Amino acid sequence: MTTYQRVSGGSALEDRFGYSRAVRVGPWISVAGSTAAGPDGPVGGSDITAQTREALGRIAETLRQAGASTADVVRTRLFATDMAHFDRIGAVHREFFADVLPASTIVQVERLVLPELLIEVEADAYRAE
Repeated sequence: MTTYQRVSGGSALEDRFGYSRAVRVGPWISVAGSTAAGPDGPVGGSDITAQTREALGRIAETLRQAGASTADVVRTRLFATDMAHFDRIGAVHREFFADVLPASTIVQVERLVLPELLIEVEADAYRAE
């Protein structure tokens, strides 16, 4: 029998939108889009490096709650509002995944759920039980 583990990040949007921060099904873990959103605006303000680091830190914590780590990540997807920040985003991504080198995609989007957010990141991981 396949077991499902749902992880909540405590965001009001989870209930409002109807989703989990992450879902683990057997060894597979999918982490929902993570941003730097905070109650007083984005963590790091308008600094793309700080926003990216916060989003990836939230993913790392979510994976920990699901019994995994960034070392188990096999794929990331990054949605940036300005591709001019590509090098800065990439440098932070490398801080988290230099030893893993997951498959990765980065695309530019017009905007995210809040206009002051500059980056959103998703991750998929595989952790054998």
